[in-house]
Amino acid sequence: MPKQAITTPKGKAIGPYSLAIEAGDLVFISGQIPLDAATGKLVDGDVSAQTGQSLENVKAILDAAGLTFAHVVKTTIFLTSMTDFAAVNEVYKAYVGEPYPARSTVAVAALPLGAKVEIEMIATRSAV
Repeated sequence: MPKQAITTPKGKAIGPYSLAIEAGDLVFISGQIPLDAATGKLVDGDVSAQTGQSLENVKAILDAAGLTFAHVVKTTIFLTSMTDFAAVNEVYKAYVGEPYPARSTVAVAALPLGAKVEIEMIATRSAV
């Protein structure tokens, strides 16, 4: 089965990449920064607000694919400061229920547009 791009007007790529690619049963969601698709700018606020927007962006992509967070099997979170780890976890668990997906959290030097957090996910249609 060929790969297929998933798009939504609620999402915005800021470079030459797809918001998500579906290949077979898997949906690979590109890293989502806290970008407001309507304005093309980062949301105001602390890392909790930015995490919420990043997850709303992921949710919009999942919706466009006909999926939910229950279909997610792997998450990778990129943070510019590991001191934000606990705050990100609080917002994350409000969106992603148990059993939680496998997850990695990585500290990075910088993220696009000065974001504090970026979240990517892999979902599968057969997860639920």
